[in-house]
Amino acid sequence: MRPAIATSLTVLAFALTACSAAPAADSAPLRVASLQGPTTMGLVHLIDQSDHQSAAQPYDFTIVGTPDAISASLVAGNLDIALIPVNLAAVLYNKTDGGVKLAAVNTLGVLYIVSGDPAVTQLSDLAGRTVLSTGRGTTPQFVLDKVLSSSGLTSQVTVDYRSQATEVASVLAVTPSDIAVLPEPYVTVSMAANPDIHIVADLNDAWLQATGSSLVTGCVAVRTAFADQHPASVAVFLTEYAASVAFTNDHPDEVAPLIVAKNLAPSASVAVQAIPRAHIVYLTGDDAKQAVSAYLNVLWAADPSSVGGAVPDGSFYYNT
Repeated sequence: MRPAIATSLTVLAFALTACSAAPAADSAPLRVASLQGPTTMGLVHLIDQSDHQSAAQPYDFTIVGTPDAISASLVAGNLDIALIPVNLAAVLYNKTDGGVKLAAVNTLGVLYIVSGDPAVTQLSDLAGRTVLSTGRGTTPQFVLDKVLSSSGLTSQVTVDYRSQATEVASVLAVTPSDIAVLPEPYVTVSMAANPDIHIVADLNDAWLQATGSSLVTGCVAVRTAFADQHPASVAVFLTEYAASVAFTNDHPDEVAPLIVAKNLAPSASVAVQAIPRAHIVYLTGDDAKQAVSAYLNVLWAADPSSVGGAVPDGSFYYNT
């Protein structure tokens, strides 16, 4: 078990115990936005509780397709909390002079190198090959670049960037002998459609080997002004969200229909298989700070603009 995951389980256990003693929240609905993907898989149980009016406080949830759709609303004060990429939280923190802070890590890496070529079973087999991927100039490229560099493969691998994961998955479906970087749940969907397609490398493990720290890609970001004015509401959300993450990981069969209902996976069976590989966590404290700092430092070294020009200082981390 990775240290980050072990720590997150400890935090989750505490959050579940503390749930009944959560502080009273403010009465206005807390406005929360999340991205369409693995990040929201950990949120769907709380969304369901909110829909059935069994949550500890009222919420207004929004699920969107791209981070850009969240950023402007968060900065403008139209959102209170957002589940976004870690590096985007850093960009917004720098852009707003501390107006956005990171409260928790909620997703480790969800990227995998896959192929239907039986001769490709490890990173070294990528030498001389082309790898399909998405995310040029964003986290997927930075992660892949670091892994290839650490493995001495930078000059030996050509990366063919496409606009979306759906496009990469479609190419792999037609030409399964290709090599591709895919996130969940596309990995599970591709493997279900073609049993020859297999995981060549988990980029979480490859990143850990390359950097010595956990890959932390998703986070809970809070608008600082809102958190300062409504700390009880933020505390209740974090407690309920931690419990929701635990429910997703511990009861995949029960949460799978909720994931499908939010268009996060095409079927319940895919959702059940994808959850363990989505690396959904709830991580706070020193372990989160150390992993986030290490991750942002790697991104900064590759492209300072990817973190907003500078790696954030200690004030970036919201203390509940």
